[in-house]
Amino acid sequence: MNVVVGSNMHGTEASRTAMVTLNQLVQENAAEGTLWQPLDGYRIRCTACAHRCPIPVGFAGVCKVRWNRRGKLSVPWGYAVSPQCDPIEKKPFFHVLPGALAFTFGMLGCGLHCPYCQNWLTSQALRDPSSYAAPVFATPKGLAQRAVNEGAAVVVSSYNEPLITAEWAVAIFKEAHQAGLLTGVVSNGYATPEVLEYLRPWVDLYKVDLKSFNDRTYHRLGCRLQPVLDSIRLIHKMGFWLEVVTLVVPGFNDSDEELCQVAEFLAQISPDIPWHVNAFHQDYKMHASRSTSPADLERAAEIGRNAGLHYVYAGNLAGQAGNLENTYCIGCGELVIHRRGSQVLDDLLTREGCCPACSLKIPGVWADPLRRPIRRPGDLPWLVRQCG
Repeated sequence: MNVVVGSNMHGTEASRTAMVTLNQLVQENAAEGTLWQPLDGYRIRCTACAHRCPIPVGFAGVCKVRWNRRGKLSVPWGYAVSPQCDPIEKKPFFHVLPGALAFTFGMLGCGLHCPYCQNWLTSQALRDPSSYAAPVFATPKGLAQRAVNEGAAVVVSSYNEPLITAEWAVAIFKEAHQAGLLTGVVSNGYATPEVLEYLRPWVDLYKVDLKSFNDRTYHRLGCRLQPVLDSIRLIHKMGFWLEVVTLVVPGFNDSDEELCQVAEFLAQISPDIPWHVNAFHQDYKMHASRSTSPADLERAAEIGRNAGLHYVYAGNLAGQAGNLENTYCIGCGELVIHRRGSQVLDDLLTREGCCPACSLKIPGVWADPLRRPIRRPGDLPWLVRQCG
């Protein structure tokens, strides 16, 4: 059932009514959470993200959706925002089941307030009166079954920050695993060891937005840099399949020095971590910066390669940044996956996920758990590969 809020009002009045209604929805559609610790009196500490909010009775944490209800943590439950299928390349995951469909769902809220957020209608819905989102009431089993019915191979939590709705996501991911699907999160990476341990049995794929390498910049967004760096190290160490995105914003985080710091940090963890340098376009509250050009992305990609990263990709400018959407074998230079934007045009990997020319194994997740043909944009013929 769709929840429509403020539909009979206009302008500021409708926006404020929508926020009130959404806050009520969050409080009414909730369950007792797992990721918290008791403090003195009836205060509790949430451990779902690195804010580690101490929350008094009747109040919410920074995210606005995890709150203290009579000395216990109440968390979002029972609804989804914008559940739909997309190519997995849109997440973006470029080393996971090329051309597969990813059934993606979101919720409301975020612990950050990025001025260029492209999902601000959901992430800032409880903070910004001008945002709007229409939740759909759902069950974990129902969402997993819908993913199967629509031909998805992966179920992904995105559109808001998955960490702050981790309990609900895990309930869905358990059903998805039971159905034989892969699972993933698209996150800002502001994690704690506790939440990563909680997610690990049920999450296969983890995409992190590394937004900057400057702590002052992160303070502007509402958090700190170091917990994000610590989380990226731990995510890789724990064995999630990890890909990292940096939205390249001119005048904000695009200096050669800062891009080099990001690339060198990732390369020190593993040169096989795919790094996506994506184009910014004016959105939400950031309109002063110019849009990212193909030359900006080509420069960032060169910096990444010079730092030792094996797989650097350009995003959000389909077909405009040279060959930076393709995957090449690092051994012999052979083209192994040909893309244009989120569309896979050709996939030449062997059944074992190796280069067809030199047999070098390309790191990634190349096998569908259900061994089904993957539906691709354009319905190109494809044979499911099974990794050895």
